[in-house]
Amino acid sequence: MQLHGTIGPDRPLLVVALEQEAVALRDLGLPLLVTGAGKVNAAVAVATAINTTRPRELINLGTAGGLKDHVEGTHLVRTVLEHDVDDDAIFAVAEVHCSLPINLAREGLILATGDRFIADAGERALLAVVADIVDMEGYAIAKAAAHAGISLTMVKHVSDRADDTASQSWVDSVLQCSHHLAAWVRANV
Repeated sequence: MQLHGTIGPDRPLLVVALEQEAVALRDLGLPLLVTGAGKVNAAVAVATAINTTRPRELINLGTAGGLKDHVEGTHLVRTVLEHDVDDDAIFAVAEVHCSLPINLAREGLILATGDRFIADAGERALLAVVADIVDMEGYAIAKAAAHAGISLTMVKHVSDRADDTASQSWVDSVLQCSHHLAAWVRANV
């Protein structure tokens, strides 16, 4: 976890997972939280960062794997879900929901979050049944924001196809993705 800048109640807090995603966002004059990879790191970083000073809102920006061939570019996330938690099975045993989808906006894509970097055509096809894009932190950030009662906007730029080329594609495109996300912030915040 790394916080760049100072959180204030009059400004949004930008949230990204990795320093590579943050490169073009550092010069925007807004506080920027780099959480680290994965759901646990993301949830702990957000909860810790907003514990003392609440920002006006959270804006989660980051890369995502495209689960459908026509999905490219920068997108708002409408709904986020966890793809690696079986909420139905947990409910059947404990009668408690722990991982229901979280609605964030009226428009946008459906994001699946899990603690695995998806780089397999078979997994991609299975996830494409329920979501448009995939990442490793979005659901945790959304859950932390909801728990704190802080508004969240989630914006993802497709960095790869979530198939066997995903790892190299992400490495090759992450800097360009950071610039696209910074352009979104300049245009919309």
